[in-house]
Amino acid sequence: MARSVYVAGLGPGVGKGTVALGLVELLSRQVARIGVFRPLVSGAGDDPLLTLLTKRYPVVAPYADSYGVTTAEASALVADGKWEELISRIVERYRELERQAGSVVVIGSDFSPAAGERDEMPRELGFNARLATEFGSVVIPVISGEDRGAESLTAAARSAYHSLADLDATVVAVIANRVAAGVSLDGGDLPVPMWSIPEIATIAAPTVAEVAAALDATVLSGGEGALDRDVLDYVVGAAHVPTVLEHLTDGALMITPGDRADLLLAASAAHAAGNVTLSGLVLTLGERPDPRVVRVVERLNTGLAMLVVASDSYHTIAAATHIQAGLSTGTPRKIEAALGAFEENVDTAALTRLLDVARSSRVTPLMFENDLIDRARAERRHLVLPEGTDERILRATETLLRRGVADLTLLGDPAEITRRARELGVEIGAARLVDPETSPWRDDFAERYAELRKHRAVTLDLAYDVVRDVNYFGTMMVAEGLADGMVSGANHTTAATIRPAFEIIKTVPDVSVASSVFFMLLADRVLVYGDCAVNPDPDAAQLADIALSSARTAAAFGIDPRVAMLSYSTGKSGSGADVEKVAAATALVHERRPDLPVEGPIQYDAAIDPAVAATKLPESTVAGKATVFVFPDLNTGNNTYKAVQRSAGAVAVGPVMQGLRRPVNDLSRGATVKDIVNTVAITAIQAAVR
Repeated sequence: MARSVYVAGLGPGVGKGTVALGLVELLSRQVARIGVFRPLVSGAGDDPLLTLLTKRYPVVAPYADSYGVTTAEASALVADGKWEELISRIVERYRELERQAGSVVVIGSDFSPAAGERDEMPRELGFNARLATEFGSVVIPVISGEDRGAESLTAAARSAYHSLADLDATVVAVIANRVAAGVSLDGGDLPVPMWSIPEIATIAAPTVAEVAAALDATVLSGGEGALDRDVLDYVVGAAHVPTVLEHLTDGALMITPGDRADLLLAASAAHAAGNVTLSGLVLTLGERPDPRVVRVVERLNTGLAMLVVASDSYHTIAAATHIQAGLSTGTPRKIEAALGAFEENVDTAALTRLLDVARSSRVTPLMFENDLIDRARAERRHLVLPEGTDERILRATETLLRRGVADLTLLGDPAEITRRARELGVEIGAARLVDPETSPWRDDFAERYAELRKHRAVTLDLAYDVVRDVNYFGTMMVAEGLADGMVSGANHTTAATIRPAFEIIKTVPDVSVASSVFFMLLADRVLVYGDCAVNPDPDAAQLADIALSSARTAAAFGIDPRVAMLSYSTGKSGSGADVEKVAAATALVHERRPDLPVEGPIQYDAAIDPAVAATKLPESTVAGKATVFVFPDLNTGNNTYKAVQRSAGAVAVGPVMQGLRRPVNDLSRGATVKDIVNTVAITAIQAAVR
């Protein structure tokens, strides 16, 4: 098993951060205890990439224990001729980390000798190869595809492999990053795979926030979203308005003197009108615009950041074009773009086999969430999101599209959705936008709904009005096969989201009632709780249906179902109507699924704690080992899941609807972007399983 993977960048600016990020993401699905390590850090402030990885992932060691030495310490040792001591210190620090981790991703050095020291400093390639050997790491070299054709790129990949192999490094794959469109690698004569990741503008480009920091700018206006926009181009505003408008491009940052009110207004108006999508505005010479002009710009509601710098336009553009962008905790959209590029272009299944990392028996929250994304990407489905103008939905849409989790349809006025996305600076171009008011599907949906609900005296005219509602329209898309599933509820009630599903999609043939579960992500395992959101007081037959549906849901998501039918009594220790209901439901489950491990009535402590189980139900195959917990009523289930969530620090993913013919899932109105991404992935997996 490869305990350690060494990412070695061959040359500056190759983008090995994208590869390191992708590797940590990949291994986090397999290994519960993962480490990241950098042999060298600059020491001048925290290393952005190492900070990102130690904060984003539940790594085994904090930042301070995840690097070897600083470049200043390394330079001093090499200057004194203490090369072996340098290696020894780095290896010692690495071994301390490795002892705690199941697998470690090492991000190779960016060793740059100071002036006059070149002859004394080790060559970077040899330095990294030596460390990889000392660590016992397999190596993935990363080369740059920038300004290289197919022949040149292939030659560079072969050279990288043979150079490292000649230094006794064990190379398992070669990755070319920032490759131009249409350029392909031909490494058929190498014994390892070669993959290429294309140039992604949003990864290489700095954000407005990074530009502001580099230029020491004052932010006059614009919140976090405005500063997170990608700067894809620079335009200097010095000419007349028509000429400048002609040169504005999508993603451009306009740099102009602060007293050019005409250009400030024209650029803001062009952005607001949708003629161009700018990234922001930089005002030079320390000139702040006239307050009257600022008020007009604010009324345009562009969502753009406005920066002021002291330098003139010439020196500002010169400084801006030399800004080096990188992955960091402050660039969440770049992170998703980088992960999407890695996962789309690197054969992660083949890479996992090459690394031969044994999967942990523990399932951490991150492992479960990453597995959701991985499974959804593997069998990509088309989902509809009715709340197309909601900010969280739009931000989640960008993430989902960049990660390749699902194809998406957003409902709402396309012009309003596009305007809102432009204001937020998010890219949703790959999503389909549909307006229920004007869609040609509306007539067919109305006829279909009227037919389904004619027993409720629903007329065609009434149906035509009903299907205009985004949740009804989205549900009809699912029912008619125009989408594989639906996720809603960010700003709709649970009833508004799932009522159309009950009316239109209905339950599967062997289930009398639709229900829900929460995936409870504990520190070392995932449990399934049902029903905590839909049925207030199910009878015995309905409770049996909930148990069977919950077991199927658990199995669909890789959880071995062992079902505990919960009560205030274990076995025959208590009596009463509530206990009898659970006992009757348990008997029905046994009858319908004799192969399914189920125990009930059983108390929660006996279901989850082996020590208690050994006393109360020593012969049970479920007690102390339950994975699916079925609560007797909604009051008990809802309160319990919230208590565990808050008291035990568990992550609650759901509610996940079950028992419907096609998947429809409800979001909490307080759902975060991450919650939405997880729920969409779950819905996509449900659609694939169905």
